[in-house]
Amino acid sequence: MAKPHPLKIGSVLFLMGVSLAVVGGIIYPNELEVTLSSALIALGIIVGLLNITLKETREFLIATLALIIVTSLGGSVLGQVPNIGAYLEGIYLAILTFVVPASIIVAIKAAYSLEKD
Repeated sequence: MAKPHPLKIGSVLFLMGVSLAVVGGIIYPNELEVTLSSALIALGIIVGLLNITLKETREFLIATLALIIVTSLGGSVLGQVPNIGAYLEGIYLAILTFVVPASIIVAIKAAYSLEKD
């Protein structure tokens, strides 16, 4: 029977970032507060540095690319939904604020590893 893997710090920080993005998007639906944005960017950078191995780079970048496209386009569309649209748009903006720095770091790491070889 396989033992469950303990959570890595990067996994915990990823879950924290997503949770913070959802809660922050609900609390600040129209625009993100500076402290929240800074925390999401910092968590995104740390997740990009700690959580993604070279083997996982391709899948991560494809997934984040899809997430970035969907959240950037979907935020403006779903933002028009009465009563909850502003909250959905806020959540999408917060998720983008978290995911974009992580994907930039992973892309830089991938480019560096290609250059190194």
